Amino acid sequence: MKTQDVIKMFDEYVIGNYSRLPRAIVRGKGSYIFDADGNQILDMFPGWAVSGIGHCHPKVVKAIQKQAEMLLHMDNTFYTEAQGKLAKLLSERAFGGKTFFCNSGAEANEAALKLARIHTPKGKYKYITAIGSFHGRTFGAMTATAQPKKFEHFQPVVPGFVYVPFNDIVALEKAFDDEVAAVLIEPIQGEGGINVATPEYMKAIRRLCDKNQAMMILDEVQTGMGRTGKWFGYQDYDVVPDIITLAKALGGGAAIGAMMAKPEVAASLVPGTHASTFGGNCIACAAGIAVIEAIEEENLLENASKMGKYASDKLNQLKSKHTVIDHVRGKGLMIGIQLKQPGAQIVADCLKEGLRINCTQDTVVRFMPSMTVTKIEIDKAVEILDNVLGRMNL
Repeated sequence: MKTQDVIKMFDEYVIGNYSRLPRAIVRGKGSYIFDADGNQILDMFPGWAVSGIGHCHPKVVKAIQKQAEMLLHMDNTFYTEAQGKLAKLLSERAFGGKTFFCNSGAEANEAALKLARIHTPKGKYKYITAIGSFHGRTFGAMTATAQPKKFEHFQPVVPGFVYVPFNDIVALEKAFDDEVAAVLIEPIQGEGGINVATPEYMKAIRRLCDKNQAMMILDEVQTGMGRTGKWFGYQDYDVVPDIITLAKALGGGAAIGAMMAKPEVAASLVPGTHASTFGGNCIACAAGIAVIEAIEEENLLENASKMGKYASDKLNQLKSKHTVIDHVRGKGLMIGIQLKQPGAQIVADCLKEGLRINCTQDTVVRFMPSMTVTKIEIDKAVEILDNVLGRMNL
């Protein structure tokens, strides 16, 4: 089918809750995707950061194929090797925690919110989150997302959420009381515009949570699995959270979410308190194992650090040429280009030229290539962006 045929089919049969780009993608490989009309697109925002080690990484594909021949799914009343092995691999690379598996970042955050409530003393029901955050689309995760436009149509939302400015320690201190069960924060706000938490802010969260018998929850759905150059975003700070949540790049393209908690915290999630039918399914866990193995075998953490610096340097060079760029910020391969005007048209024109990037918060262009990205691919992406900005006289 050609692109227009696919679009017509969607218009007739698929609910239109997404603003879709006018392309029908049929194949992906590494840093490239290919549409139904034969066009090749350099993807610097792969799968909304899901394809963190590139589209259709051979190791992930082979792991899924092998697992599919053995066992597609088994319910959680039994044990499965893949789920146990993936939990072990994650624990060894984090803080020795225990993991609950689900299917998405929103589900992981819902599990974290429930665990914080059940583990902390009775009467604690409030959660502190940061303005500009994004934690998911389910009711609890949506309410945790301190962007009112995300839930303006769904009032009343879940009670007990308190919003504070990101990186504002004074506001954070004022928000605490005896009813706070947890602080839920992103080490780097993704949808919020690639806003990086300061070391002082992270330490303040840890200190205040300890003081008030509250849980420190870090949403690592975008920062996790190596994007910043470390396995997890918190590892860039001198803190250890009580709970982290993962998804996106964890499955290399397969749908998976995870919540990891310190063993003494995880112990509160006893049988009957939480569950997920498809959580920890064989296919997703096999993919997750392959992702971790690929990251280590191909030294992708180091590549994320090196290519992140290279990309930031190249993008900063554009700043001297194009006045529309205010500054570049981020960490590793999680980079935001702050513009002085809306960026939607820039993103659209780049796609026409064969480059996929993303715009969030109206004026922040996100540049988040896979961890397998090369200098040649970054150079090509920056060249296309440079040409687009030049033609637009920006």
